[in-house]
This record gives sequence, C-alpha cells and structure tokens, in this order.
Amino acid sequence: MAHREARPGRLVVGLAALATAVLYGGDAAGSWHTRWYTALPLLAAALALAAVVGIVGHAARRRRPGRSESKDSTGAPTTTSGSQAMR
Repeated sequence: MAHREARPGRLVVGLAALATAVLYGGDAAGSWHTRWYTALPLLAAALALAAVVGIVGHAARRRRPGRSESKDSTGAPTTTSGSQAMR
C-alpha cells in the first residue's frame, strides 16, 4: 500500500461541505429551517481555515528532519549521460 501525504486542509473543507449538506438536508426533511445564504459564510470560513491549516501543515512537513536532503551527496553535479564508471 502506498503512503499518502496528509492533506488536513482538504479534510477541513470536506467536513464543512458535509455540515452544509446536513443543514440543508435537515431543512428539506422539515426538521429545521436553514436560510438560503447559510452555505456562503460557512464555506468561506472553511476555505480560509483550510488555507491556514494547509500552510501550517506544509511548514511542519518541510521542517521534519526525515524529509531533509540526503547526506550522501558530495555536491558534484549529476550527469545525464549515465554512470561515470561506464565511460
């Protein structure tokens, strides 16, 4: 199974979309009344929060020590013509 990168911003937007669906579903079922414009501020706030969460998550992934460059590189430029030993 391939490892997938965590995307917490997408989780925030997905949960907000699900909450919006539940609100309008309850309105359609007659359980409560939801105003027509409720989705606009809810989803706008979710997008703003998702942006913040995504930026913080990205910064946390960049600073993780396991993600740093290889210590094995000697600073020599890579070549596109194959191995140096084959010449």
